[in-house]
Amino acid sequence: MDRLADLIIKQKKKILVIFIAAALVSAAFLLFVKVNYNMVDYLPPDAQSTAALEIMREEFTEAMPNASVMIKNVSIMEAMAYKQKLSSLDGVTAVLWLDDIMDIQQPLEKGDAGTIERFYQNGNALFSVTIAKGMEQEAVAAIRRIIGPENALAGEAPDLAAVQQAAKTEVLKALAILLPLIILILTLSTTSWIEPLIFLATIGIAILLNMGTNIFLGEISFITNAVSPILQLAVSLDYAIFLLHSFADNRKKYADIEEAMRRSIKASLSTVAASAATTLFGFLALVFMNFQIGADLGLNLAKGIILSFIAVMVFLPALTLSIYKLIDQTKHRALMPDFQNIHRYLSRLAVPVVIMVVVLVVPSCLGQGRTDFIYGNGSIDVNSLNGRDSMAIKEEFGQSTAVALLVPRGDMVKEQELCRDIEQLDHVTGVMAYATAVGTAIPPEFLDEEITGQFYSENYARIVVYTATPEEGDTAFKTVENIHDRAEFYYGDTFYSAGQSANLYDMKNVIQKDNVRTNAIATIAIFAVLLITFKSAALPFLLLMTIKAAIWINLATPYFTGTAINYIGYLVINTVQLGATVDYAILLTNHYLENRKERPRREAISKTLGDTFKSILVSAATLATAGFTLSVTSSNPIISDLGLLLGRGTLLSFLLVICFLPAMLTMLDRVIAKTTYKSEFYD
Repeated sequence: MDRLADLIIKQKKKILVIFIAAALVSAAFLLFVKVNYNMVDYLPPDAQSTAALEIMREEFTEAMPNASVMIKNVSIMEAMAYKQKLSSLDGVTAVLWLDDIMDIQQPLEKGDAGTIERFYQNGNALFSVTIAKGMEQEAVAAIRRIIGPENALAGEAPDLAAVQQAAKTEVLKALAILLPLIILILTLSTTSWIEPLIFLATIGIAILLNMGTNIFLGEISFITNAVSPILQLAVSLDYAIFLLHSFADNRKKYADIEEAMRRSIKASLSTVAASAATTLFGFLALVFMNFQIGADLGLNLAKGIILSFIAVMVFLPALTLSIYKLIDQTKHRALMPDFQNIHRYLSRLAVPVVIMVVVLVVPSCLGQGRTDFIYGNGSIDVNSLNGRDSMAIKEEFGQSTAVALLVPRGDMVKEQELCRDIEQLDHVTGVMAYATAVGTAIPPEFLDEEITGQFYSENYARIVVYTATPEEGDTAFKTVENIHDRAEFYYGDTFYSAGQSANLYDMKNVIQKDNVRTNAIATIAIFAVLLITFKSAALPFLLLMTIKAAIWINLATPYFTGTAINYIGYLVINTVQLGATVDYAILLTNHYLENRKERPRREAISKTLGDTFKSILVSAATLATAGFTLSVTSSNPIISDLGLLLGRGTLLSFLLVICFLPAMLTMLDRVIAKTTYKSEFYD
């Protein structure tokens, strides 16, 4: 520690140049970091829908349709003209319509009514369009120019294009709201006008380094891109505050500015490292998710915490020593009270909060596992353009979701029997396959590749099942299960399925298992950190119970209010809230153990709350503000739900740490003394 402190002090100018140069390079790299908006890409490689997509990519010339275009008040010939225009657009790889299923030169009355009504009814034509991956924004814009505002475009690709468009502006919008609020919080809690800017500059450089170095990962998810910088800012700001507060205290003891900083670095390193370690392990637990969005987010946040720690312990001291005179010149009186007597008020809340926890902890623990979950992007805003178009198509043609089955090629009779069985299932509105569109009497070899290519590859037959269900939910997932059951009856385990419902069904099965794994890893890792930190058998259980109770109440709230939440938010908050807010409990408990060596338990807890309340309040206010900002600025339900859970969870953790934990520390004082190594409590 002495060598590190001496190196920072002697080489402060070089350190500033290195960090600023690295941040500028990272900012340039940031422009070239690819962002992935497709959640399906993060399913594990062994998921059956992942295998299905890979097979279709390699063997079929046409991918699954991912958009629907409705043209109103057109004749058959006019609809064909629109089809040709849509087919000619860059990014549009296929357009499926009625002429691909039947001979439209014949009177429509001779065709199958159910088939016709899926594509043409009441003078309105509905096209199934396939848009190439990565071309969503360009193709959607071009389609809208052709069809005009009076017609409708909806589906997975338009929704993805909307997410891409919104994501480009919403991160900046969130930061534009969050930064002034954080500056206000920091200004109230510090005694220099310049200190908040120093904090933000330090963490800002760490964020740039983190986001810029993502170029070496190849790409990041849009969730990571939106959430990571804001969470990194909110979680690691404490490290900078702690070091500068330590520096201010040491300046009162040591006249030499460099000696004061040397002492501050030595005093802060272990404390900031312990705080960063709990957060780090909470984030790293996400890496062990099979659903790889967790690994993407967890790795990025963990990297951000390490870079923030380095920036605070190396760059911040160098910056502070370079401009300490400016800090002195911008001093102002304390704008926030010192809270030394806060225990008088909090003690009145202690008993009600303890009763609340005792009453709610078991129902919350049970309820948080029974919440209704959303696995995709959730329902579309009916007031948005995509939402209005989607409703218009549903009103005219009804709900329709496509599931693609891939079965081994070779037995057309078996394919036909499978199609007939599937057609009899509830919520299935139609089945399109070679056996149903052309028939078993004509071998595929006798027909043109343009006709057979959409049904057959070298090894597989593709059967497209249309269902009258939403993309997800109990009914949709049960329908997928029923389709799988029929396919398994004929083909065993040699079939695959894809499509939004099938993908989300796989996602549901994968991430439900992830919840148990990530929770266990995060809890065990943080328990180990607490055990090493406090050398106590009782305290790790008490601190974990405090934060776990806050997490359970937070996650059970949607169950008790009958609200469905996105499962990604639920899964991530389990580890993020634990890793980020257990620091409050560590800070309070550390001070209590020190104060308890010199005072009786009631005096010790009173002084502890006076010493730590301000720091915990500032930290919790920053993190909660970040969460609620994400919630109100994001149009994506995944990010919005995550923000709401983070904001509410932080406030619950704050309440339990300042009310429930102090009550437990004093109540279990004797147990803590006996189970803590060298406790040396005042008798």
